[in-house]
Amino acid sequence: MNIRLCIFNILFLIFLCLNYTSAQFPPPAGQEGSTAIYKDSSVFIDWATSCVVERGYLDISQPDLGFVDFGLEENAIGEADNTIISLGDGGMATVSFDVPIANGEGFDFAIFENSFLDTFLELPFFEVSSDGENFFRFDGISLTQTDEQVGGFGELNTEKINNLAGKYRIGYGTPFDLEELDNISGLNIDSVTFIRIIDVVGSIQDGYATYDSQENKINDPWTTPFPSGGFDLDAVGVIHNINNLSITDKTKQEIKIYPNPIPENIDLIQVVFSKNIYPKYYSIISLDGRLISSEVQEYKPTLKSIIQTKNLVPGFYILKIETSRGVVTKKVIKN
Repeated sequence: MNIRLCIFNILFLIFLCLNYTSAQFPPPAGQEGSTAIYKDSSVFIDWATSCVVERGYLDISQPDLGFVDFGLEENAIGEADNTIISLGDGGMATVSFDVPIANGEGFDFAIFENSFLDTFLELPFFEVSSDGENFFRFDGISLTQTDEQVGGFGELNTEKINNLAGKYRIGYGTPFDLEELDNISGLNIDSVTFIRIIDVVGSIQDGYATYDSQENKINDPWTTPFPSGGFDLDAVGVIHNINNLSITDKTKQEIKIYPNPIPENIDLIQVVFSKNIYPKYYSIISLDGRLISSEVQEYKPTLKSIIQTKNLVPGFYILKIETSRGVVTKKVIKN
């Protein structure tokens, strides 16, 4: 009996392993069950407004070849339009948003690449942050075989890839749900201001390999020693942000800021409300996510509040206002 039980357990483990390695994730764009979202979909309400890139190598195994240089940082700003910036082996892009992304029902944002085929996929990790300093990574999974290197123009099966951007061909975004990162200390999934995209090198050589969340080597097309090598970032589209989750457009129109832009010699602004809105908390946030100042207001009906702005240097800021009818964000300019 013990021998039979042992054999049964071994066969069961083999079954589990085979079942795991054949696990299926959503298929390519246009197929039933795909999660790909087309760039012109009405679900997108906003797009990244800034991008900073650290270029990666043409070929990480030959660093003397230098770095990729295709595309400009501004190509990743705004709507998906197939103007891209290439990251190279291990390169990284950090994008930010005027209005923080928030956790809504279903997917919250999508990342676009420019693959010309459903099978030629260049993959990156991605991470999100509420403060621009602490970043938290989604649990990417790659079930692609690791016995043989996928060549520079080799093919991948989309159904063996999950939570790695770049799953879908040009024009279709790979979407993600912030709910997956709920209850992580240091991250507010209702106020994500930065997304970091990090190229997966794709090599299965021990010295250069990158690993998924389950310690699988990630095998994708490599080497790609071209100026446009590595992941090609087209755009990051927003599906939910703090505006469309918390307050109506009509309410936002009932809140006015004066003066805006703020003249050089003025150290305060007035926030004017309709009679049906009660302010309770203000914060001024820089575009890189830093809290500049905050102020608690008495929670009662008011038509006007005064906010100090003497700590602001010239530039753009977000004024976040918590009210009796939700949260409003307004862009403020200091001259």
